Amino acid sequence: MSTLYESTLRSLPLLGRGKVRDNYAVGNDQLLIVTTDRLSAFDVIMGEPIPNKGRVLNAMANFWFEKLQHVVPNHLTGVAPESVVAPDEVEQVKGRAVVVKRLEPILVEAVVRGYLAGSGWKDYQATGSVCGVQLPPGLQNAQKLPEPIFTPAAKAEMGHHDENITYDEMERRIGTELSATIRDISIRLYKEAADYAATRGIIIADTKFEFGLDNHGKLYLMDEALTADSSRFWPADQYQVGTNPPSFDKQFVRDWLETQPWKKEPPAPKLPDDVVAKTGEKYQEALGRLTGHKLD
Repeated sequence: MSTLYESTLRSLPLLGRGKVRDNYAVGNDQLLIVTTDRLSAFDVIMGEPIPNKGRVLNAMANFWFEKLQHVVPNHLTGVAPESVVAPDEVEQVKGRAVVVKRLEPILVEAVVRGYLAGSGWKDYQATGSVCGVQLPPGLQNAQKLPEPIFTPAAKAEMGHHDENITYDEMERRIGTELSATIRDISIRLYKEAADYAATRGIIIADTKFEFGLDNHGKLYLMDEALTADSSRFWPADQYQVGTNPPSFDKQFVRDWLETQPWKKEPPAPKLPDDVVAKTGEKYQEALGRLTGHKLD
C-alpha cells in the first residue's frame, strides 16, 4: 500500500483524526497512531496524498526517538502495531504506525529556532525580535543565530494557526517549573539533533516538539520528533545567508499554492501530479540523507 489518505480500522475505537495522523485507542492506557499520506499546507489539508509520506515521517520520528532517548523518555511502547489490529488491517499500519503510551498532552508547542527563517524572519524585520526574544541588530534572512532560541506556541484547534506566545505566557499556562524543564530539554534536543544532522549535510533551521505527562507527572516526548513536517531542513551544500534555502519538506506544494488564486481556505486547489511526485521525492531524500536508510 504505497498511499493511505485515511485509515479505516474497525478493530479499534477511533479517537480522532489530525491533519496527518489518525489516533485509535488500544485499551485504556495506549494509543495506535497511524501516520497517513495526507499533507496540510497553510493549515488546510490537501485533497491528494503524497505517496509514502506517512512511512517516511514514521521512520524519521522513530529514528530520532531512539537517538535522543537519553535526553528525555518518549511515548513509544515497543508494541508492534500489526499485533493490535485485525489481520486484514495490517497493511494499513505496516511501517506507518506506532503503539504509544496514552499521555496528557501539554497544550504548548516547544519551538526551537537556530536560524532566522519564515515567520521568525518576518517578525525580526518588524520588531528586531522573534516572539518577544530580542536579537542583535543587522541579522539577515536564513542567518544562524548566536544561540538557539526557545519560542513557544499555543496549540490551536484544527484548521486554525498555532499562536506564538511569550515565555511568560507559557509560564502562566503550565507553571514555572514545567516551562523551564521543557525549554531546557527542547534546546538540548535541538542542539544534539542539529549537530548530528550537520554530519549528514543537513541544517536543521528550526523544529517543534510536543510533550505529555503520565499519571505520575513524568514528562515524555510525544507525537513526532524532528521530521520534515515538524522541522525546517535545509541542504547544507545549497545554504546561503540572505536567501531562502530550498527545504526538504512541503515547500514544492507551498510554492505552487502561492501562485494560485486561492484564499488559503478549504477546499484546496487540486495538486498537479508533478508537484505531488516531487514532494514525495523530497521527503524520501531527507530520510535517506539523515538516516542512511531508504524505505523497504
